[in-house]
Amino acid sequence: MAISEDRTAKSRVRDAAIVRFANHGIGPTNIKDIAADAGVSSALVIHHFGSKDGLRDECDKYVAARIRERKIAAMEAGTSLDPLEAFRAQGDIQPLFRYLARTLADNSPHVAALVDELVEDAIAYSQTGIDNGMLTPTDNPRERAIVLTLWSLGSIVLHDHAKRLMGVDLVDGTPEQLTTWALAGADILGRGVIDPDFYAKYLAHPSGDSGVEATRPDPPAGPST
Repeated sequence: MAISEDRTAKSRVRDAAIVRFANHGIGPTNIKDIAADAGVSSALVIHHFGSKDGLRDECDKYVAARIRERKIAAMEAGTSLDPLEAFRAQGDIQPLFRYLARTLADNSPHVAALVDELVEDAIAYSQTGIDNGMLTPTDNPRERAIVLTLWSLGSIVLHDHAKRLMGVDLVDGTPEQLTTWALAGADILGRGVIDPDFYAKYLAHPSGDSGVEATRPDPPAGPST
């Protein structure tokens, strides 16, 4: 299955790299294998991307962009969103989750940059969801986006256990399977888990018995100029 409809040589190389990285990992994959999968020469891969690192950067950006498109579409649908139809419509995005499952396990600057981009995207499209009546407002939009993004990415990394415990394949599953997972998450987020009375007490005493006042961490500093 083609990951994108763009069949230019550069896009074919990127798509081949995503599949190769997803199936074999970043380290074991080399430019020669990717070039062969894409039906081009190794020299052409280097011409377009400079190196394997450059190609990986391009893959990360493409994956983040496709996820962003999907999330924005869901938030713009607002309260009329049909989760099953949304999963059916996502089509060729599913192979990208296998790529994420592989690449997120690699604790490298590449992963940090990818996660940062996904968090910033989540902050933006969450506001769209708030405006459309799908999500509740929050005083801490950045913190909420970080937690929800990391929860989501963590489930992709642990996808084998989701399949083992729930019969839901988060990287290669059917729309029906993914809807089962999404509805379980919606139940947690929509109905809540914590008793309201305990929640009020929890907020009143965030530091427990330690006597140390809890504070939210400052956001990471931007690049120096």
